[in-house]
Amino acid sequence: MKGILLHAGHGTRLRPLTHTGPKQLLPIANKPMSQYCIESMKDAGVTEIAVIIGGVGSNKVREYYGNGERFNVKISYIEQDSPKGIAHAIGLCQNFIGNDKFLVFLGDNIIHKNINDFSNEFLNSDDDASILLCEVENPSRFGIADMKNGKITKIMEKPKDPPTNYAVTGIYFLTSKIFRIIENLKPSWRNELEITDALQILLSEKNKISYHIITDYWKDTGTPEDILDASKKILENKKSYFYGEKTGDVILIGSVLVGKNTKISGNSQITGPAIIGENCILENVCIGPNSSIGDNTKITQSNIENSIVMSDCIINSPIKIRNSIISSNSQIQIKKNPQNEKIFLLGEGTRIFL
Repeated sequence: MKGILLHAGHGTRLRPLTHTGPKQLLPIANKPMSQYCIESMKDAGVTEIAVIIGGVGSNKVREYYGNGERFNVKISYIEQDSPKGIAHAIGLCQNFIGNDKFLVFLGDNIIHKNINDFSNEFLNSDDDASILLCEVENPSRFGIADMKNGKITKIMEKPKDPPTNYAVTGIYFLTSKIFRIIENLKPSWRNELEITDALQILLSEKNKISYHIITDYWKDTGTPEDILDASKKILENKKSYFYGEKTGDVILIGSVLVGKNTKISGNSQITGPAIIGENCILENVCIGPNSSIGDNTKITQSNIENSIVMSDCIINSPIKIRNSIISSNSQIQIKKNPQNEKIFLLGEGTRIFL
């Protein structure tokens, strides 16, 4: 089965994190969020993936994933010149898909559930589409499905008065029937071609759309808070390892993952769940819980909790850093500050000296 990974868009709700690259490459537990999607697709039997790119930093996507060989899939790239909607992106892939059944995965979706069973069921069925639903607290943020007697009766995009709390996740099993509908689809009030509108037309034409309700963790990582929540959830399921070096009074508590050539020294405590990348230097620090530190990062005299620090950063901060996302190549040097703690949301290459 072939797959489509949506990796375009501007990620405006995540600025300044997305000023220099796509949000789907933002790391969660030291791995790009879209890599989790590729791994899920591969586990579901997808061997060829079309990656939709566009917007700032699309070249970084090509550089990271290449031809897909190191991920054991074959990857090709299709450009979306502007953010015209999910359905538009899918429509660009008609020649790539041909007449096969296929899987669509939004690159900013994190799911714990293995979707292999859903994939096999769809491949062996006569369904024209199958969608995964998840109950959410804020349904007006999502496409919503209404059901009756075990069947979907209506699919709508971000309704003001949602009839249910069941969001349509960014994971779709589709057939080539969807392309004819997309070709004749009209833009929504957002001036986008909505996949929910296409699915509703498919439904109104008496085509068969099945669904499954996900009760495991699922997150559409559209905000910094969503990313921190997803990071926390993924870290909770990680098993400890230690490939670094420690000297002095170093304490490790709970599930802590430390990469190669990382040196932890002085009066330091790492509280899990936490992951520390490779080639890091940590001296007299308190890290965690729920924290990720990227490769080649140096942190001294600092206390960091419930935060993501990306690669190649330098941090020296006597005040506590919490609930923060600090992009790669950033520096924080604080000598004196009256605040006891601070929250940072920093784009790539930010410099803060206080």
